[in-house]
Amino acid sequence: MSEYDSPWKECLDYFFKSFLEFGFRDLHDEFDWSQPVVMLDKELQKIAPVSELGLRVVDKLTEVQLKNGESKWLLIHSEVQSQRTESFSKRMFTCFYRISDKYDKPLVSLAVLGDENPNWRPTTFSQSNFGCNVRFDFPMIKLLDYGSDLPLLESSTNPFATVVLAHLLTMRTANEPKDRKQWKLRLMRSLYEQGKSGDEIRQLFRVIDWMMDLPTDLALQFKDEMEQVELERKMRYVTSIERIMRQEAVKEGLNQGLEQGLEQGILAGQILLLQKILNDSASTIAELKLLSIDQLTTMLSQLQLRLNSRDR
Repeated sequence: MSEYDSPWKECLDYFFKSFLEFGFRDLHDEFDWSQPVVMLDKELQKIAPVSELGLRVVDKLTEVQLKNGESKWLLIHSEVQSQRTESFSKRMFTCFYRISDKYDKPLVSLAVLGDENPNWRPTTFSQSNFGCNVRFDFPMIKLLDYGSDLPLLESSTNPFATVVLAHLLTMRTANEPKDRKQWKLRLMRSLYEQGKSGDEIRQLFRVIDWMMDLPTDLALQFKDEMEQVELERKMRYVTSIERIMRQEAVKEGLNQGLEQGLEQGILAGQILLLQKILNDSASTIAELKLLSIDQLTTMLSQLQLRLNSRDR
């Protein structure tokens, strides 16, 4: 899964209102939320292709309606990884003027920074050449700033607060996988205790599971403990993990777009996912293209047997 198509992007789709309520409350309160939010991914890709966005960037372009009936476009730039990007402010400005020029729409650009450097806080792009001056200011939130009060994030009913908490805990437990597993389970337990809907829990699980990645042995322990949580509460929103794995594998297979056809693509996606879970050396697309359906099926069965034997 590429960073561009990561659960961060899906999270902004699914929890867009909660995101603005969490990080940009003044802006949130200006909108008429009885009106639909329109996601403008195709329009964004026309002015900023995926290859240009880079690996650590999740950008969203949306159209919302103000309480006075006017429409407004919001361009959200998210640096979701831990590294700072020197060209970030310039990219903010570049996307802003490209959209303004192409579509002539009222536009607001927002920045979300997920890096670990407390001193990196870009809010302005400026340029001056022989009396020709440009200055572009943009609102920004830094997820690191919310780390001073983790209990407040944990107790919040805003689902985006849970996403931010998972992001911060992922950074804090980078070298402590056992602590990460415990926090991951604690976050999932709290979702059930808050009485969130099945759809919300499943969506948040995707984000948390993607962020708080675990070594295989701990991932299997987490799976068993999550199954116990769901048995206790008689709510099987997340497990079995294998079901989610199959769904992800189908999506991965469809994304591969192998020339042999749809069935081969789905099988290849399942193989790549199971290899990742088992910490195997991943096959290349070129290698899988050379295999027949029977060969791919045999390969997949062997991987599934290995996974099942570790799960006993």
